[in-house]
Amino acid sequence: MRYKGRPPLVSGKRVKKIDVRFTHEEFELILQMEQSSGMKKADLIRRKLLREGERLLVDSKAVMNSIDGIGLELSKAGNNVNQLARYANILNKDGLLSAVVVDRFLLELRKYNKIKMELERLMRKLIRLLSS
Repeated sequence: MRYKGRPPLVSGKRVKKIDVRFTHEEFELILQMEQSSGMKKADLIRRKLLREGERLLVDSKAVMNSIDGIGLELSKAGNNVNQLARYANILNKDGLLSAVVVDRFLLELRKYNKIKMELERLMRKLIRLLSS
């Protein structure tokens, strides 16, 4: 004897459930979105979370740790650059400025600029993530 109706799903069957509670205001917003989109609440939430939610997820702890680490290194490098510049000025006044000091100064200045550029890149990335 054959059963009428939809055949059973072979794959893609949804068997896992997540219970979520909303405030009255949040739920009203979901109802408005449901009416305006013509989609069921579950489909709407699933779509928003799985398709559009990926760009909203930010590991803020990792971002802040990166910014803190880069800021610390930037501060250290800046102090080194200032000390070397002061030392180079003293040696230059006495006519004793050597190529070794200039090379060391340029090395520290390059490290400082590299760290500064990385910090700027991370800040732009963070701003893009938070504003999208």
